[in-house]
Amino acid sequence: MTLWRFLHLLSLFWLMAGIGNTVVPAWRAWLNQDLEERALLLVEAQRNESTWLLPGMIATVVSGYAWAAAGNYNVITTGWLLALQIVLAVDIFIFLPMMGVGLRRVRLLALQARKQGEVTDALRDALADNVPLVFGTLIVVTVPVMLWLSVFKPF
Repeated sequence: MTLWRFLHLLSLFWLMAGIGNTVVPAWRAWLNQDLEERALLLVEAQRNESTWLLPGMIATVVSGYAWAAAGNYNVITTGWLLALQIVLAVDIFIFLPMMGVGLRRVRLLALQARKQGEVTDALRDALADNVPLVFGTLIVVTVPVMLWLSVFKPF
């Protein structure tokens, strides 16, 4: 039980590092007016998503279920744990893919623009799109909710 708790804590740190490494460059890109630097920040966010955020989320889910199994928690009938799973499922199946699609779109268009040697209209449109910013911020907002559920166990 203690081993799973420790592994889950490590995976949570990995997840938080992934959220920070992905969402902070997206926020910085939103505040930046230079299109090339904005594209560079969003490409960095996309790289950090696949390097830090996705593995951290997978490790958190696996270690969390292992800890729940070791602690004999029923993941269906325990109310706070079910609510925690629902919030995490929304993060994994809605917010994360939407943010990832927006980031990959900017990365692809930035590579095409670099090949052409100038900022294209499609890249300008993708940089004006706030999809990565919105869904990344929604992921950040769900973290305190998940923390509240797991610490206070309201139901």
